Amino acid sequence: MKYLIVAPSWVGDMIMAQALFITIKRQPDVIIDVLAPSWSSSILKCMPEVRRCLEMPLGHGQLGLCVRRRIGKSLRTEHYNQAIILPNSFKSALIPFWAAIPVRTGWRGEMRYGLLNDIRTLNKEQLPLMVERFMALGLPAHAHIPSELPKPNFHVDLAKVNSSLHRHRLQIDKPVLGICPGAEFGPSKQWPAGYYSEVALHRIKNGWQVWLFGSEKDRQITTEIINYIPTQHQHSLCNLAGETSLGDAVDLLSLTSAVITNDSGLMHIAAALSRPLIALYGSTSTSHTPPMSINSEALWLDLECSPCFKRTCPLGHHNCMNQLDPSYVISALEQLLKKEAVITIPKEVRT
Repeated sequence: MKYLIVAPSWVGDMIMAQALFITIKRQPDVIIDVLAPSWSSSILKCMPEVRRCLEMPLGHGQLGLCVRRRIGKSLRTEHYNQAIILPNSFKSALIPFWAAIPVRTGWRGEMRYGLLNDIRTLNKEQLPLMVERFMALGLPAHAHIPSELPKPNFHVDLAKVNSSLHRHRLQIDKPVLGICPGAEFGPSKQWPAGYYSEVALHRIKNGWQVWLFGSEKDRQITTEIINYIPTQHQHSLCNLAGETSLGDAVDLLSLTSAVITNDSGLMHIAAALSRPLIALYGSTSTSHTPPMSINSEALWLDLECSPCFKRTCPLGHHNCMNQLDPSYVISALEQLLKKEAVITIPKEVRT
């Protein structure tokens, strides 16, 4: 059985899709190819279930009918048996249609009658988790979703990890706290920089070092975190925001001894790497996109006004994050580390 999966466009959703790949791979003689944005290739390479990543040349939101038609026709020689379309957009179903794939499965979404011939109607109450919605598309219609959900599980290349470590001139002679303070969705998801700095300083005083992860857009908040730290301790922090590729971030996060993060794509990467993880939720909810890891603890105040799912706080106070005190996070991290077995770094990447 040969599958083409049309992947989502967000990092977190891409990682949760691994649960679908694991589910499909339980069948005998399965081949999975994934049509995905070019940035996702470094993530898909960590998923042993995937044979090949087919890079989508169009950016997010681009229609590109001629390009989609050309890609679809070029895929006919692959003779896929089934396509599973994870995004709900009309355009995401075009390539499998033009590829003449016999079975094209997806949620109804943007009225995709004709493009899909195995069309499903989503009951959001029955399937509240995004990962459940992805998994359901890999099962027969109306099939029961197992209570034990497969968890994302990245396999990293140790040679590549070692290369990333040396390229960024990092040492792992001390335990590493990874901090991921950004959130692509908007500032409502972000815990204050001063709070992150309190947790960072607590770990530094316990003999740790701190690596700050994020995109170039997160450089402002990572710099703020460092500036809150007393000068004599700043040498224990490394600001990697905007300095790493997504693949580098995966490699380096795999070396961390713990990670603290907002609800973000990097949170899901840390979960897929089974890092001890504290995930901070404010405007969003763990009932939709929780970290899929037994080594994680999601902290959420459950205020009357949250989750609002807004990019900025509509009430102007941002209490869902401002009232999440650093002492609470420090305590949760210490409890998580007590449960966690000693994390050993493979000798191939020790310095």
